[in-house]
Amino acid sequence: MKSLSITARISLLFSACAAIVLLGLGWVVVQSMEAHFLEIDRHEIEGKLTLVRNLLAKVDASVDLDALPGQLDDALVGHHGLSVALIAQDGAIWFTSQAQDFPVAPLLQAEPGRILTWTESGRTYRGLTAPVAIGLQGSPRLTAAISLDITHHRQFRSEFLALLTFTTILAALITATLGWLVTHLGLRPLRKVTALATTLSASQLNERIPDTHLPIEIRSLAMAFNAMLARLESSFQRLAEFSSDIAHELRTPVSNLMTQTQVAVSKARTAEEYREVLYSNLEEYQRLAKMIGDMLFLAKADNGLIIPSREPVDLAAEITDLFAFYEVLAEDKGITLTSHGAGKVAGDRLMLRRAISNLLSNAIRHTPRGGSVLVSTRAEDGFVSVAVENPGEPIPAAHLPRIFDRFYRVDPSRQRISEGAGLGLAITKSIVESHGGKIIARSDNTTCFEMVLPALIY
Repeated sequence: MKSLSITARISLLFSACAAIVLLGLGWVVVQSMEAHFLEIDRHEIEGKLTLVRNLLAKVDASVDLDALPGQLDDALVGHHGLSVALIAQDGAIWFTSQAQDFPVAPLLQAEPGRILTWTESGRTYRGLTAPVAIGLQGSPRLTAAISLDITHHRQFRSEFLALLTFTTILAALITATLGWLVTHLGLRPLRKVTALATTLSASQLNERIPDTHLPIEIRSLAMAFNAMLARLESSFQRLAEFSSDIAHELRTPVSNLMTQTQVAVSKARTAEEYREVLYSNLEEYQRLAKMIGDMLFLAKADNGLIIPSREPVDLAAEITDLFAFYEVLAEDKGITLTSHGAGKVAGDRLMLRRAISNLLSNAIRHTPRGGSVLVSTRAEDGFVSVAVENPGEPIPAAHLPRIFDRFYRVDPSRQRISEGAGLGLAITKSIVESHGGKIIARSDNTTCFEMVLPALIY
């Protein structure tokens, strides 16, 4: 089912709100009108009841009693729709102003003094009954029944409701039309943004949607879209660099393999010469296998497939073992390895050992002869940090944000070096993040890489 457009939705909301407001206002008016009519009718009925009581109270002789019907008729002159009846306790009617039309029965069943509204023979009445007394001594007590024909009130109410219904429908239609026009005009900047966005392609990710003159609500959307374009541009750029780096890294060992193999088969060789070629090729194969393994590890990490085991890991002990492993390399370069501090975390021991090994190998590689590599372990506030610090040429600040990218090198020439393919720091970052930690790089007088991991909770 096709969903409604924003313009249609807002138009319908406008019309619905207008209809609700008008209906609510109409209900208030109808209730006020009903209360007003009731008060007017009550005042008229009670006024006539008082008049009847006064006339009856003045009767003090049989002559006056005979003249009473005429006096009551005179009192009702000019009051169209108003009827009066005097009824004895046995139900006999002593007097009625309109005997042929006066519906007495419903009033006699009602509570005395209570205003009653009823409909009979297609007409609506409002009236009450009340006990009255004749001033003549010994006269029986009577019940005065007074009714008022309010059919014209009901007609007015019906006409008003019909007018209200028509007005509500008309107002809803007008409001919907105006709402559509206003919304259509208000969304014009959004349509412009959409038109600009549809023209962008992968080759135009450097372009941005101008947001200077956009409304605040749409400006935030344009800014978010521009931020997304910036991220996409960065991702595409890194992907292009990554593809170039892969080709560059694979080209050299493959070229070496081809060259050595071509030389080997160019003429007959001794068994020892063939063995040397195979050993040389094996080194290149191992290098390729390591690079492919590292790339596969990073691909798994990107897709959340690296789930480290959770076991207690003593970082100080792991650092000591790594120092023993790198001791010969450090001595050859005249570098001193120093560590202090302790801390335990819950994680995969081999993965954490690999992360620290990458940082330690990187530090030894870039430390000048006679320098010292310091590894500091500190436990604080539920976290354990491992900082690997070494002297040497500092890393420019512009390169620090991308130092953990794959194949990224500070050297602008991005030349392949024999020590590695440029994946070590990226792997270290993936390992740390898979353990719920983070890694920080800073470089001024010395270069420091610091891993921060959640501490082991006993």
